Parts: sequence; structure tokens; C-alpha cells
Amino acid sequence: MRPAAFHVETARTDAIPWAIQMRAISLEEPGRLVKLLTDGIIGGGGWVLSRSRSDSGMVNLLFEFERRACVEMYGALIAAGIDLSQSGHIRFTELCQCSLHASKDRGAEIASIDLEIQTFPVETGGNSCPQQPD
Repeated sequence: MRPAAFHVETARTDAIPWAIQMRAISLEEPGRLVKLLTDGIIGGGGWVLSRSRSDSGMVNLLFEFERRACVEMYGALIAAGIDLSQSGHIRFTELCQCSLHASKDRGAEIASIDLEIQTFPVETGGNSCPQQPD
């Protein structure tokens, strides 16, 4: 006999086989980061189910998308300036590779990402990118 919690987790995994929890960091201001991510996810065809930010700089997003849009979603995260953890990069790469090689009907399957981002806004007097020498 298996514990009841095991059955609940198995049912969740079967319902959404690509339910991924990820962590990341960002130097972006939390309010701006939420807007950039939301715009990127929606622009790539995804759905933002929930989003929040705390006074400590923590940003949480829960979003879903069809697997055929995984490259667009991955790009939207990187374009927003977040630095995924190593396991986040590995899982997203795995999702994209599996989606690329899956049958066409699997492209409509839903992937769900629960993303937690710790922000460390940097206050600078100007452009944070280094200047190139002339």
C-alpha cells in the first residue's frame, strides 16, 4: 500500500507531465521584471496564471504554454534578464528537446512552470553595461 500523498503527486504528474519548478536570480527591479516576463510570456503564446512580488525582492510566476512554444518561452525568460539555476536550464533544455522530437499532436500538450526569482536590484548612476573602448 502506498501513502496517499504519493497518489496525489502521481496524479498531478500524469495530468501535467511537464510541471517544472525553477529558481533564478535577476538584477532587474522587481516591478519591471514582472512586466517584462508577463509581456514576454503572453507575447510567446503563454498564459500567466499568477504573479507576485514581495518586499524582499522575491518574484513568483506561475505560467503555462503549449509545448510547441517552449523555445519562445525560454527566450522570453532570458530576454527579461533572469539567470536560471543550472537545473532550470537543464530542465528547460530537456523540455525543448523532447518537444522538438515529439509527435505533432504532443505539441499541443501544456507545460507548466512555477518560477521563483530572487532579485537584487543594482542602483547605478548610469548604464550598467561596460563601455567599449573607442
